[in-house]
Amino acid sequence: MNPRITLATTTRILRQLRADHRTIAMMLVVPCVLLGLLAWIFDGTPVFDRIGAALLGVFPFVVMFIVTSVATLRERTSGTLERLLTTPLGKGDFMLGYALAFGIMAVLQALIATGFAIWVCGLDIAGPKWLLVVVAVCDALLGTALGLLVSGFAATEFQAVQFMPAFVLPQFLLCGLLVPRDALPSILSTLSDFMPLSYAVDAMRTIAAVPEPVGEVTTDIAVIVGAIVLSLALGSLTLRRRTP
Repeated sequence: MNPRITLATTTRILRQLRADHRTIAMMLVVPCVLLGLLAWIFDGTPVFDRIGAALLGVFPFVVMFIVTSVATLRERTSGTLERLLTTPLGKGDFMLGYALAFGIMAVLQALIATGFAIWVCGLDIAGPKWLLVVVAVCDALLGTALGLLVSGFAATEFQAVQFMPAFVLPQFLLCGLLVPRDALPSILSTLSDFMPLSYAVDAMRTIAAVPEPVGEVTTDIAVIVGAIVLSLALGSLTLRRRTP
C-alpha cells in the first residue's frame, strides 16, 4: 500500500460524499431520528436509559453497513473500480481509503448521535461520555468494514441490501439487546461470542452503568478493532475489478 495513494482515495471519496446530500443525511441524521423516536416512545419510563446506550452502537453499525456496501458496489458496477485498478492503486489502498473516508464520517456520526442522545433525549450514563463516543465510532467502523467485505459478493445494489438479513440481523438478535446473552440457549450464546456486535453492546452497557469502565471495556474494544482489521483484510482479498 502507498500512503499517498490511500489518502488520495480518501479525498476522492469525501468529495463524492460532500456532493451526495442524501447519503450524508442517511449517515448523520437517521441515527438521531431513530434515537429520538425511541426516547419519545418510552418517555417517562426507564426503558430508554436501559437500551439507549446499546442502540448508540447498533444504529451506526447498521447505517454504515448499508451505505458502505451500496457505495462500494456502485464503484464496481459503474466501471470506476476497474479503471482505478489499472493505475498504481492497489486493493489495499482502495479498502483503506474507503475505511478512512467513512471513518471520518463515523466520527461525525458518533459525536452528533451521542450528543443528541444525551443532551436532547436525556440519556443518563454513569461512565465518561468520551468513551461512549469512542465505542460508537468503533461500531460505525465495524459496519463500514463489514459493508466493504460483503460488497464483494453482491452483483447488484439490491443484492447488497439483501446481505443485511444475513450479516446484521443475526448479530442484532443475539447481541444481548433483546435477551441477555447469558440467558440465551447454550448454542446461541456460543454463537453470540463470535459476533462483534455483541461486544459493542456489552461495552455500551458497561459504560452506561459503571462510573469507571475503561478497564472493563478494553477487551470489548479490542475485539471490535480486531474484527474491523480482519474484515478489511478479507475484503481486500475478495475485491473484484468488476461485477460479472
